Amino acid sequence: MVAAAVLVLAACGEAVVPPLTVGMNPWVGYDPLVLARDRGLTDPGQLRVVELASASETVLHLRNGLLDAATLTLDETLRLIDSGVAVRIVAVLDASTGGDAVIALPRITSPAMLKGEFVAVEDSAVGALLLQRLLQQAGLTRADVRVTNVEVARHLEALQSGQAAAAVSFEPLAGAIEAAGYRRIFDSSEIPGEILDVLVVRAEVLQQRPAAVDALLLGWYAGLHAFQLDRAGAAESLARGTELSPEAYMAVLGGLAFHSREASAHELQGDPPPLVEKARVVAEALLEIGLIQRPPRWDGLIDSAPMRRLAAQAGTP
Repeated sequence: MVAAAVLVLAACGEAVVPPLTVGMNPWVGYDPLVLARDRGLTDPGQLRVVELASASETVLHLRNGLLDAATLTLDETLRLIDSGVAVRIVAVLDASTGGDAVIALPRITSPAMLKGEFVAVEDSAVGALLLQRLLQQAGLTRADVRVTNVEVARHLEALQSGQAAAAVSFEPLAGAIEAAGYRRIFDSSEIPGEILDVLVVRAEVLQQRPAAVDALLLGWYAGLHAFQLDRAGAAESLARGTELSPEAYMAVLGGLAFHSREASAHELQGDPPPLVEKARVVAEALLEIGLIQRPPRWDGLIDSAPMRRLAAQAGTP
């Protein structure tokens, strides 16, 4: 009995390690993690997937220490690092090839017609970057339009009420706005390679909980494999969380290209890694807009160790 009591006391003294918490906003490019969670491909004791209302909320939760990791766009990551939050990119998830778009009133038939108009943009770097590229194409500057901060979930309302003549949105919400009778005048297919989704992890979590980070990557690729193995079935289940039909959800997938594990590893390795070269272009745009004060330390942007461990487990170089 004494021995049993000692064992119980010892067990009670063990620290309980919570699951690694990863956050994301509604975007089909992040849905493989949702699919992995919903189909039991992840261990809830190791990984907790949290769906948040917007990119702004995801960034806020990460900044306040409520998340260990998050799915973000590359430009959101650069902005977060510029604000002093120590995160590292551990994977490149996908590239937007039309999934991010500027949707306007029917009377607006070209980007140049936005001069003097109100444009709704969520307070996120990706929206600002897309708007910047649109303005450059139209020969306009940010001073030529009236930018108003509106969360992406309210963009249709802003257009319907006359609060804005255009909105910088993303799928699946962009498709829903188009279906309501509004016009796409610019999208990410016109700036290939600039809007990338990445997986970021807090620097201290990378150091203190490498096994949990490995579980996060395994969860992502398990979900991606299931997603690509049966896109129609995945669309059927994931569309329930959106206002899209499974058919419309499948159409949205045409606006992005997922990175395989090998493609992601390629982006993270080299001297310099290809991702750093892409990030330099984005950082220049963010500096011009005034969304970051200085370029990041490029040697601290990426941690390729988790991806290398994953490759070693799979027995590949």
